[in-house]
Amino acid sequence: MLDCVIIGGGPAGLNAALIMGRAGRQTILFDEDKPRNRVTQESHGFITQDGIKPSEFKKRARTDVGKYPSVSIKEERVETVEQTGRVFRIQTKGGAEYVAKKVLLATGLQDILPEIPGIQNVYGTSVFSCPFCDGWEMRGQALAVIAENERAFHMGKLLSNWSRDVMVFTNGYRVPNEDKAILARQDVVVVEEKVAALRSNGGQLTSIQLQTGQEIEREAGIVMTGLVQSAPFAEQLGCELTPNGGIKVDSFGRTTVEGVYACGDTSLSTPSQLVIAAAEGNKAAAGVIMDLVETAFLLP
Repeated sequence: MLDCVIIGGGPAGLNAALIMGRAGRQTILFDEDKPRNRVTQESHGFITQDGIKPSEFKKRARTDVGKYPSVSIKEERVETVEQTGRVFRIQTKGGAEYVAKKVLLATGLQDILPEIPGIQNVYGTSVFSCPFCDGWEMRGQALAVIAENERAFHMGKLLSNWSRDVMVFTNGYRVPNEDKAILARQDVVVVEEKVAALRSNGGQLTSIQLQTGQEIEREAGIVMTGLVQSAPFAEQLGCELTPNGGIKVDSFGRTTVEGVYACGDTSLSTPSQLVIAAAEGNKAAAGVIMDLVETAFLLP
């Protein structure tokens, strides 16, 4: 029987696997290799790793995990996770079955982009989802915020940290007048007309065309994406979710279901950054190990 199965091979899952390995715990990490950041050219904000390509980060992380013989990585899709008494049965797409004492969900999220023609051509190259990750590279440019809800106000303010030329495009959403007035204090312009398309050249945003026919030149920007869980396991296992759709966890990644843990973007509690996801993987693995140790002392 395995001590733990980790589902998801992003920075959270890999760092969790590293900690499990350093504790000598029998662990399998399942990685379907469909990361949320697959369109990202560089990852930023992680000291000693600033600017690293996500593929290179993953390669180095797997090398680190590979030093510990109790952990193995399998590039397989997990189909089902079922709780049977105090253990969990994990079934893969290939038909293999594993039994584990603990399950750690690091499956992450999926971005849902606004339905605007041309957005796929620029997402991950000149239009991003996190200014803390990519704001420095966009500094001083003519920037766009694309947000179809109340987050337009927050991101319009935030992006002004990196440029004095910020325009917020709401694609029809009406920003309250008091919010517009606040944004105007720092010359942030709100455009509420429907967006017809994003124009670009080789992945570089060049302009935003409105349905009125007006075309406004922009060089880069931030889009507020929708976020959904990449996998259904938390709900299937009965884990409580937060109001915004994240998995409810404590400070060591414990969900509301005993034996099930979650880390990384799945919690939706912090900005989606490489360093934060890795740190949460570390803490969740520590939670797993502490609970395994406590159980050993409690059982006869």
